[in-house]
Amino acid sequence: MDGTTYLADYTPYPFNIDKVSLRFRLAPHATRVQAHIAMTPLSPGAALRLDGEQLRLISAAIDGVALTPSDYLITPSGMTIHPAALPEAPFTLETEVEIAPEGNTALEGLYMSNGMYCTQCEAEGFRKITYYPDRPDVMAPFSVRIEGDLPVLLSNGNPVASGPGWAEWDDPWPKPAYLFALVAGDLVAHSGSFTTASGREVALNIFVRPGDEDRCAFALGALQRSMKWDEEAYGREYDLDIFNIVAVDDFNMGAMENKGLNIFNSKLVLASPETATDTDYERIEAVIAHEYFHNWTGNRITCRDWFQLCLKEGLTVFRDQSFIADMRLGPVKRIEDVIALRARQFREDQGPLAHPPRPDHYREINNFYTATVYEKGAEVVGMLRTLVGDEGYRKALDLYFERHDGQACTIEDWIKVFEDSSGRDLGQFKRWYTDAGTPRLRVTDDYADDTYTLTFEQHTPPTPGQPHKAPRHMPIAVGLLSPNGNEVVPTTVLEMTEARQSFTFTGLSTRPVPSILRNFSAPAVLERATSAAEQAFLLAHDTDPFNRWEAARSLARQTLMDMTKGAPPAAEYLDAIGRLLADDTADPAFRALILRLPGEDEIAQALHASGTTPDPEAIHAARGALMTTLAQRHEVALSATYESMAVPGAYTPDAAPAGCRSLRLAALALLSQIDGARRAEALFASADNMTESLSALSNLITAGKAEGALAQFRSRWKDVRLVMDKWFLVQASLCPPKTAAERVTTLAADPAFEWKNPNRFRSLLGAFSANHAGFHRADGAGYRFYADWLIRLDPLNPQTAARMSTAFETWPRYDKTRQALVRTELERIASSDGLSRDLSEMTARLLG
Repeated sequence: MDGTTYLADYTPYPFNIDKVSLRFRLAPHATRVQAHIAMTPLSPGAALRLDGEQLRLISAAIDGVALTPSDYLITPSGMTIHPAALPEAPFTLETEVEIAPEGNTALEGLYMSNGMYCTQCEAEGFRKITYYPDRPDVMAPFSVRIEGDLPVLLSNGNPVASGPGWAEWDDPWPKPAYLFALVAGDLVAHSGSFTTASGREVALNIFVRPGDEDRCAFALGALQRSMKWDEEAYGREYDLDIFNIVAVDDFNMGAMENKGLNIFNSKLVLASPETATDTDYERIEAVIAHEYFHNWTGNRITCRDWFQLCLKEGLTVFRDQSFIADMRLGPVKRIEDVIALRARQFREDQGPLAHPPRPDHYREINNFYTATVYEKGAEVVGMLRTLVGDEGYRKALDLYFERHDGQACTIEDWIKVFEDSSGRDLGQFKRWYTDAGTPRLRVTDDYADDTYTLTFEQHTPPTPGQPHKAPRHMPIAVGLLSPNGNEVVPTTVLEMTEARQSFTFTGLSTRPVPSILRNFSAPAVLERATSAAEQAFLLAHDTDPFNRWEAARSLARQTLMDMTKGAPPAAEYLDAIGRLLADDTADPAFRALILRLPGEDEIAQALHASGTTPDPEAIHAARGALMTTLAQRHEVALSATYESMAVPGAYTPDAAPAGCRSLRLAALALLSQIDGARRAEALFASADNMTESLSALSNLITAGKAEGALAQFRSRWKDVRLVMDKWFLVQASLCPPKTAAERVTTLAADPAFEWKNPNRFRSLLGAFSANHAGFHRADGAGYRFYADWLIRLDPLNPQTAARMSTAFETWPRYDKTRQALVRTELERIASSDGLSRDLSEMTARLLG
């Protein structure tokens, strides 16, 4: 048995859990957990199987009668009570176990972070707290009593009683164990309130360590905006008297949606102009919203089993993306989301880790918290909305909440809601959930007798375990422009269902220029032979903001691909950038996105897709050369942009000033290629906010003039953990590729590298893996350094080690020498003594 779990093997749990009462007596090395679980047998004669890991059983009883060792079996994975020891009528199981939070370095279950007790139970952490059916389809109301000598004692639901050294909480809403939460610590609250649409007053608290309370205001405002938006956009009102958020320094994830008690990585709560960038602020707002939105799409309606993870995560990502689009500039948000999708999910689809949004098997569920589940899951929801329209989408969601509130659901339940509310057959559309891979959409066109024909062919390349893919139901948003730039056919959604399909447009007096996949209406790779002149035309005239950006991106990408083979920069691209810089009518944030060149990994991905083996050094050199050429060609316009986009007055993270800063700093990145980083030095000296300070520092690193600035930055921020994470990150990601392995080796030996903290580990190792040419250095030094640290981290925190192993997922695209070097390191990891199940599965998948 290899421990694989299969979707096809799902069976309902044979007991109903009616009520759970927990009592915690906290102690760092010997916390006692008493559980009273009221349950009703549903299948007479069934054994009672309870999950449990790393627990020391003190006692077990049923209805007050102690169980004897012959009544049950204890294994490393749980406890099974034999049928003969179980009543046929409803009963209460009483257990007491002992656990050791202080030694829990995996940060799953109940653990300690700098003296604070904290839980993380998704996906299967609750089994490290007490014996319980730790599966998402087992839902029950929980009451909790916490006893300890810390001033703040928190759990799910509403507070019902408290006294010196104890507190009691009650959560009336049935929930699965993965949503359980407990926090105890010396904390202070930044508080506020929210009045719901029905007039209820909800108390809001953000709990942080003393000294951090002045960096919570933005997060609290984001929570209030999220609550209001969910009422207006989805008709969803909050359902408890209190909503608490706790910021934790040691956390494997970004945040967790536990009912009424969200636990957050501190980097996604704490923000001030001096310590957080514009990107940090937007990310905080998005994640605050995401976890709050889970109250309905994840908590009130959860997933039946972990195969359905994309049901709650894809939908909730789509909701948080829509929220940020409404709070900020919608088209810019859409472009940013697609950049992230292509960088993470398309890359995942093209390698050995490819899997469907709903996989059909897994060994370790923690390894399926992926871009495919989250970001592609959101794209699938977006396609559903495109197919049924905005009104049809709201109608379907209203039915979803009405029909499934309080239930644990499946993708089939979700699709059925849309079918029933719209009258459409979505059986073929379901393939988006069950098939892996990114479809490739080849397009040809023809014009004759005032009729224009677009012909599409779709094909999805083979992925592990799925060599052949049937056609998908794909919404393709198309517009047509005349040669003078006027739109002659506004956005029209074509529904493609066949492997090859043609669509005609009549009454056109001249051959139009097509704008295809507007707003990126389907997560596919568009393959169409287009000239640089046509791309420049679309950049200048397309009415769809996404496709304007896409045209510029395609020009830049092709230019860089050609430059890696020795070609000069394309004149059409250079001229188009000049026109863009002169266009003061375009939003600054939009112009900033166009000015930023594709990343090196994106170019490698594109070269590989075109049949060319990417050369990391050549890509790095080409990108640097193109930035220099752009700066030299447009120095006057870039200088004017840099000066005119300076934001006067006090810093705010609002969309308009953030957009101006993003354009200004995009111009700075180019100018720093030719001015000896003079402007970056001046900005670093004068910046009053982290956005500009960090950008200036980044440009100084790229220019090789950062040593003094790095020392100054460290001296100022050495006691602020989240800012020191940035200090590690910019060096690892931007240091020269030829010396990157040596640089990160030195940084890893720095006393400030607290490698057991996930944020700090990611700030160095994760950033280094993004240093494309440095990580993929031809001598394999980057691979060896990375593998050494994964092996070191795995025994303490297998979840983080496994997730970070995805840095190796692109290895098949490179030359045979690099492939051999990566294979050697993966095999070395795989053969390590005591390798965790998490990392073992990942290396096996990476090796194919």
